[in-house]
Amino acid sequence: MTFEQEWAEMRAAAAERTALRIDSVPADGGGGGGVGDLVVNRDDLGAIGNDAYDLLGRLGKEGDIARSSTFDAATALTNGNFESGSAVLKVHDFWQTHVKTLLDACAQISNHLDYSKARHAEDEAKIEGDLMRVSVLTEYLK
Repeated sequence: MTFEQEWAEMRAAAAERTALRIDSVPADGGGGGGVGDLVVNRDDLGAIGNDAYDLLGRLGKEGDIARSSTFDAATALTNGNFESGSAVLKVHDFWQTHVKTLLDACAQISNHLDYSKARHAEDEAKIEGDLMRVSVLTEYLK
C-alpha cells in the first residue's frame, strides 16, 4: 500500500468517526436541549490566566536579570579586547528578542482568558434571559 492510499484511508476513517460523534446522542440522555449545555468553568479559566500573569511577572524580572548579566559580560569581554565579546552581545540580543516574544505570549494568554471569562458570563446571562422570555411566552400559548 502506498503512503497516499494509507493516508486517504486514515483521513476517511477520521472523518467518519467525527461524523458519528456529531450525529449521535449519548445513551444517558444527554446531548443538547438541557440546562447547562455550554459549560466553561470560570475557576479554571481564572487559574490558567492567573498562572500566565504570574509567569509574565517572573519571566520579566528573571529575564531582565539574565539579560543584564549577559550584557555586562559582553561589555567586560569587549573592553578586555576579547573577540568573544561581540558573540556574547549577539547572545544578549537574541535573548532579549525571545524574552520579549515570551512576555507577549504570556500577556496575550492572560488577557485572552480574562476576556473569555468575562464574555462567557455575559453570554450566560443573555442566554438565561432569552430562555426566560421564551418560557413566559410558552405559558401564554398554553
